[in-house]
This record gives sequence, C-alpha cells and structure tokens, in this order.
Amino acid sequence: MLFIAFRNALPVSFLLAGSAFFCTVAHAQHTSEIGAGLGGLVYRGELAPQYQLDNNRPALTVFYRRDVSVPITVRGAFTAGLLRADDARVTDANGNVTPQSAVRQARLQGQVYEVSAVAEYNFLDYHNRANKYHSTPYLFAGVVGYYASTSVSTGNGLLRNQLNQDGGMLGFAIPAGVGVKAALTQHLNLGLEVGVRKLFTDQFDHLSQQDPAFVNPNDPDWYFYNGISLSYTFYKIRCPDQYKKNKHLLD
Repeated sequence: MLFIAFRNALPVSFLLAGSAFFCTVAHAQHTSEIGAGLGGLVYRGELAPQYQLDNNRPALTVFYRRDVSVPITVRGAFTAGLLRADDARVTDANGNVTPQSAVRQARLQGQVYEVSAVAEYNFLDYHNRANKYHSTPYLFAGVVGYYASTSVSTGNGLLRNQLNQDGGMLGFAIPAGVGVKAALTQHLNLGLEVGVRKLFTDQFDHLSQQDPAFVNPNDPDWYFYNGISLSYTFYKIRCPDQYKKNKHLLD
C-alpha cells in the first residue's frame, strides 16, 4: 500500500502590496505528512506454510513521511498488531488437513511491535497539476526493528513437552512492498499498502529446533502487513539562496 511523489521544480510566487517580487522556481515545494492506518498482520511459517488471508489479525500504524526528491520519499513508522496461525487451517488440494498438521495439532498466538524506516519510490509526480487524479503507485524497502511475543500450544498430548513454547524476542527484518496513494483534498490523503517482513530467524514461532518430523528447520519465518491509511500533508515553500542571503532583494 504505498505513497507520495514530489516535484523538485515547482513554480512559486509571492506578491506583496506596493512592490512586486517573487521566489524563483529553482527550488521545490517541500511536503511532509503525518498519518495513521488500520490493517492486518499475517504470519507465515511452520504453522502456515503459505500466505493465508484468514490468518489476518488487527494491526495499527502511525507514521511520518517526508519528500527528499521528486520520486523519493522517506517514512518512519510504528506498527503494533496481533498474530495467529493454526494447523487446522493448513489443508491440501482436496481441503483435508495435511498429515503433518493433523498430527502436530499446534496453534500460534502473539503480538508484534515494530519501528520501521523505509524509502519509497513513487512512479508519478503526486503534486504535479498534470497528474489529473493526484495519485501514485509506489514501491518501498527499508529496515525494521521489532519485538515479538508469541506462544505455541498443541492439542496432541504426546507432543506438549516438545511443542508447547512461549517467549519474546528482539530482531531486525527487511520490509518491502507496494502501495498506492490518492489525494482526497488538498491536505488529506488515502493510502493502501501491502508489504512483507523478511525475518532472519526461524524461531519467531519457536518451532525450528524440534524433531524434523514435525518442523522444517530450513524455512525462515515471515510476516506481512496490509492496510489502509489516512494522512495529512503539510506544505513548505522554499525561496532560492540568493533571496535568503540578500533579503534586501525583496524590498
């Protein structure tokens, strides 16, 4: 879901009563945003080998975004959400629970808190008047620091000592994804985003060191975020340096 594109050479003029002067177009209109979003987190790992839409659990995010060039914006965000997965939801092509999942009978619950910093590449110049619909798709990538607290339990009494696990962990992940953003008004923007978090651990679900008959130790865990956001844009217009250094030029 995704964001803003900004033009580096936006013409701006200021007219004062009794004298005519203007700031030239050599510098950009700089913008920044604050916003919030509502969406879902989806876990993928031992208990969900594929992305499962019905594993979506609520997530909230707040963010600050700023343009650094025409196509590039940067964003910092805090996101918090829940996780879940259940072996009973892992089925084969015939709709039957897979043999491994049927024996394991495990389920995962938990929550994740993350702080992220990403760069966004915007395909369209969001603030250009030639952009009729004032919208743009974008790609993003960056880095995430997270804290996850998860627990796994099994309904198979013979495996409880091995599979029942819980605990928290700190870690880093690589976020990447796509999005689109559209202006509702001069200041309000609506965004949609889908992204993945590439983890560097297989212990997110505590299921990497058990009997290989029940887990796959070679498949690191992931989680996804998808959501909708609303943001407010602030505009700042800069004059060329010659006007800043020689204020009498504006007299």
